[in-house]
Amino acid sequence: MKIVIANDHGGYKLKLEVVEYLKKNNYEVEDLGSDSEEIVRYPYYAETVAKLVQSSDDVRGILICSTGIGMSIIANKFKGIRASMCTSTYMGRMTRAHNNSNILCLGGKITGEFEALDILEVWLDTEYEGGRHDISLDIIKDIEIQNFQ
Repeated sequence: MKIVIANDHGGYKLKLEVVEYLKKNNYEVEDLGSDSEEIVRYPYYAETVAKLVQSSDDVRGILICSTGIGMSIIANKFKGIRASMCTSTYMGRMTRAHNNSNILCLGGKITGEFEALDILEVWLDTEYEGGRHDISLDIIKDIEIQNFQ
């Protein structure tokens, strides 16, 4: 699995830790984020990652801004993207198991490094359960067809 990651200025420090974790755990990582804490506009970074995740089922994304909220709003504007802003390992587990989340959004200013890495680990390791959850994902797909013509 390939991981594409991007960040804005608020997520720069946490991005460095996440990239290090991913590489240590033998993930293929493409870092498309900001390389400093100099102010940049997060929508451009979210768009880049969302389009890459859209293009392949073998790619997942990680987006980091100050809260994770802005990145998740933008990423979810793209058909087929299920970006989830998570602040706990439970959220990370459930968004994969029930929502088949393909982009994880983290807050560099609200989630500590160790908690963020725990969230990341469980998000990467949790498989989508399917079954009854397919019904909801099919409804989401139908809504996307209506809204993304």
